[in-house]
Amino acid sequence: MSDTNVERTGRLDTATLSDALDRCGINGQCYHIKPSSPDFRMAGRAWTLRYGPAGKPAGTVGDYIDDVPDDCIIVLDNGGRDDATVWGDILTEVAHRRGLAGTLIDGVNRDVALCRELGYPVYSLGNYMRTGKDRVQVEATQVPVNIGGVRVAPGDLVRGDADGVVVIPQEHEARVLDMGEAIESAENAIRSAVRLGMSLREARELHRYHHLQTRVES
Repeated sequence: MSDTNVERTGRLDTATLSDALDRCGINGQCYHIKPSSPDFRMAGRAWTLRYGPAGKPAGTVGDYIDDVPDDCIIVLDNGGRDDATVWGDILTEVAHRRGLAGTLIDGVNRDVALCRELGYPVYSLGNYMRTGKDRVQVEATQVPVNIGGVRVAPGDLVRGDADGVVVIPQEHEARVLDMGEAIESAENAIRSAVRLGMSLREARELHRYHHLQTRVES
């Protein structure tokens, strides 16, 4: 089934959506999260998982993937840990084969070469080779999680590109997307006006550029 708002999200870049989130007074910019390749792009709905330190005996770290619906973005909250990975080559291969939209991690991943080779988008705090097995375990799935200081709930819209990742809460997505499309239209109009000979100052004033990121009340 087509998801119109996922399609709309994928047509807007993260900078535009960041401005739209600011206008709506929503914190949705995932701090320090970056793509494993600058070529990666992703848009989809969040399927969430939260990790915690491993107990004894240690719980599982990765058998959840068979339960993730197609086209979702897997969102893994490992509490920002950078000493143990929660994503690697087997998960990348399975996710790519399944047609999942991407992976977003508050933590680190490994086996970067394969995700680049396959073109499967992985966004995280960085990469490191040390396994999370016997160091972390799954605590809960499909619950609200924290990614780069942003609350992500199951079903929220997630957009990633070369600049990073933004998250749009499901309950506000129509307003944020409307705002994002209006911002993109205004910025395109400014570019067109400058190309036709108008000064940047005049074009920005005409299209109210300095108000595009100003917060507006709902």
